[in-house]
Amino acid sequence: MQEEIASKAIIEDQLRALSLVAGADQAFFREATNGNTEGREIMISAVVVLEYPSMKFLYHSSAMMPVDFPYIPGLLSFREAPAIIEAFHKLDKKPDLLLIDGCGINHPRFAGLATHVGVLLDIPTIGVAKNILCGSGTIPSKPGEANLIRYHGREVGYYLKSKKGCRPLVVAPGHKVSLDTSLTIVKSCIRKYKLPEPTRLAHLCVNKLKKDEIRRLTTTG
Repeated sequence: MQEEIASKAIIEDQLRALSLVAGADQAFFREATNGNTEGREIMISAVVVLEYPSMKFLYHSSAMMPVDFPYIPGLLSFREAPAIIEAFHKLDKKPDLLLIDGCGINHPRFAGLATHVGVLLDIPTIGVAKNILCGSGTIPSKPGEANLIRYHGREVGYYLKSKKGCRPLVVAPGHKVSLDTSLTIVKSCIRKYKLPEPTRLAHLCVNKLKKDEIRRLTTTG
């Protein structure tokens, strides 16, 4: 399935003029059962939509569902993509581009979470990860510096040093965005923090939803 996803991924720019950019992130928790936390695992996905290039927050959507796929490195798309896709479908107005906390083509089979979601939804996507999954490149040392990551002779992403004192991000195209445009867009979305605003705000949003849901379950349970 991942080989099929990779074969359908378009790593060239097929973007409209950007006016709405979204970010997606996931959070997990276990339902309490009989007073303990050994119940089924639940996933929440949040998609936040921002005005581009101002990065003004506009609206968000979310989806929550039981996790039905184990945590296996390299196969996280099958675990996390369903909730992202459901949350995306709930948006009244769809964004022009989606940044996802995860890999794009920088993946052992060139089909990371951002590529998987992009191909299934047929939308431009970029992967922004905190750790490298495969490939190698020179670690940048200066803020704003970016260095190519190569895997099996193919250019698959960039190390990006977004802020001083922080580990670099790993930026990669997912679908319908070129390698260099992915880097340019992520750079343009960075403000005061290490992460680009779309995925940073998605992270804050999904963790608030998680806390609210745990509090609700604790109160009602």
